[in-house]
Amino acid sequence: MGAKDILSNLFSTIYNNEMRNKKECLVIPASRLAREVLRTMQRHKYIGEFEFIDDGLSGKLRIQLLGRVNKCGVISPRFSVERAEFTKWERQYLPAVAVGILILTTPRGVMSHTEAQENGLGGRLLGYIY
Repeated sequence: MGAKDILSNLFSTIYNNEMRNKKECLVIPASRLAREVLRTMQRHKYIGEFEFIDDGLSGKLRIQLLGRVNKCGVISPRFSVERAEFTKWERQYLPAVAVGILILTTPRGVMSHTEAQENGLGGRLLGYIY
């Protein structure tokens, strides 16, 4: 399973469980990239705590849901974004100004577009959440 598939599975599992008003969900398989994306979502208070469960294979992630996710998804292909272009991508993937975040990978790790703007960084788009 490629990284894009793992992230797609992560976002769809979170979204589907949020729509069913579940309090937590289990995502299989886990990856380091998925954990970094979850840390970013956690910093922006879209999810609660999450834990990695080592099952001897690829692992699982148990995620506490807070009922704050209305929509999330993978952005494919992973477009390259310069620090001056975030507004264009916000308009395309987010419903309104200052609603939701774009998640991207930068030379300093995975972060939201607002964190990347503060640090003056560009990167590659991974997904969106609002």
